[in-house]
Amino acid sequence: MTPSARGAAAGRRLAAAVLHTAWRLRVLGAWRVPAQGPVILAVNHTHNVDGPVLMAASPRPVHFLVKREAFAGPLGTFLRGIGQVPVDRAAADRTAVTTALGVLASGGVLGIFPEGTRTTGDFATLRPGLAYFAVRSGAPVVPVAVLGGDRRGGLIRPLPPLRARIDVVFGEPVTAADGGGGRTRTEIRAASVRLKHRLAGHLRQARQTTGR
Repeated sequence: MTPSARGAAAGRRLAAAVLHTAWRLRVLGAWRVPAQGPVILAVNHTHNVDGPVLMAASPRPVHFLVKREAFAGPLGTFLRGIGQVPVDRAAADRTAVTTALGVLASGGVLGIFPEGTRTTGDFATLRPGLAYFAVRSGAPVVPVAVLGGDRRGGLIRPLPPLRARIDVVFGEPVTAADGGGGRTRTEIRAASVRLKHRLAGHLRQARQTTGR
């Protein structure tokens, strides 16, 4: 079942209202996100605010792959209502894969943390999911760097200080496939290597641009 596009649009409006109030979001390069058609946003991940920050900063509503553990109780109902997709990170989750490909087939925007979990956020290790979705769907991948969200302090210590600046930098879209039309494991691994270099390069450039 394809998640609700209307719900994702409502989630984007809610995230923008809350996050632009809590922090100073500086968004650079949002015009690089194609205005229509399937797109994958590949985001570095250092803090649990990264997903909501990207939802607020993106020029289009985003359906994120979110760890299944977050879909417990009322939070799960809310996440489904705003069009987010649960995924089991510990196993091959066919339902999540089918749902994510459905988002792209319908011309939507899929958000992915390609490292799979919170890290130092430098794209040092990519799971194969990003390349798989990009190759299978043919959707362009837009690298995104979220910088400053890992700061701690203020009234709620696990969160960045209120009114702190968080930069969101969108990069140039890249096509993962090599043009041969192949979808073998070897070709997906090769696509993952190409994407890793592009994501790491974008992150370095974003840090230079923002001074982070």
